[in-house]
Amino acid sequence: MFWNGIKEIEAPELAQWLDQQGENLRIIDVRQTPEIAAGTVPGAQAVPLHTLPLKLSELSREEKLVFICRSGARSAQACMFLAQQGFENVYNLRGGMLAWAQTGQTIGMAQAG
Repeated sequence: MFWNGIKEIEAPELAQWLDQQGENLRIIDVRQTPEIAAGTVPGAQAVPLHTLPLKLSELSREEKLVFICRSGARSAQACMFLAQQGFENVYNLRGGMLAWAQTGQTIGMAQAG
C-alpha cells in the first residue's frame, strides 16, 4: 500500500514479517525516549526522528526498514527523508503504535539506537 509515495505496512502484516524475515528486517522507532519507554514493537531500535540524519551511515540499503511512531506521521516523515536519500526498502507502519496495540500485537522494549 502506498501513501504520498511511501510504502506502508499494516500491523498484522508486520507481525508476520517479524515471524518470517529475521535478519532482513529492521524496525526503527522514531519517537522520543519517554514515549518509547512505554513500549514498542518487539526488537525495534530507538532512533528519535531528529537524530535520523546522523544515523544514515548505520542503515543498510539491503534491509527492509520499517519505521514506527505513535500514529504514523513522524515515521512517514522518516520514510520520505530516506527515500530522498535513495533508500528504496523503507516502510511506514500505518497507524503507528496505536494500530499495533489495537490489533492486539505484543508490546516490547526498544533496543538502544
